[in-house]
Amino acid sequence: MTHHVARMLETYPKDLGGVDQEKLAACIEACFECAQTCTACADACLSEDMVAELTKCIRTNRDCADICATTGNVLSRHTGYDANITRAVLEACRTVCKACADECEQHAGMHEHCRICAEACRRCEQACADLLSSFG
Repeated sequence: MTHHVARMLETYPKDLGGVDQEKLAACIEACFECAQTCTACADACLSEDMVAELTKCIRTNRDCADICATTGNVLSRHTGYDANITRAVLEACRTVCKACADECEQHAGMHEHCRICAEACRRCEQACADLLSSFG
């Protein structure tokens, strides 16, 4: 996917400013991957026999999926760019990814889908942090 994300950034007809395009592309990809993984994890949790014990995990997965998808969408738009909005969205995404990874790690020993989800959340958390640090 990065290949397509990077190619789309390269074709943008205006100057993208001082943003690190490699970190931007990696963050967009991580956001959409995390959104999909969290959606799938929530669905898998709903199929578990112990679903009642996974209520917080399901809620956190769904919140993370929504915020990651929104962040990926915001990062994909450049016309009328507002750095303050971008920073706020990235901070929210980093925060929810940390919370979701923390929650999923509690179930990772018993549920492989939670282990995989925690990994995706950590990658997205790091990608958001990397992009934020490139803003200076």
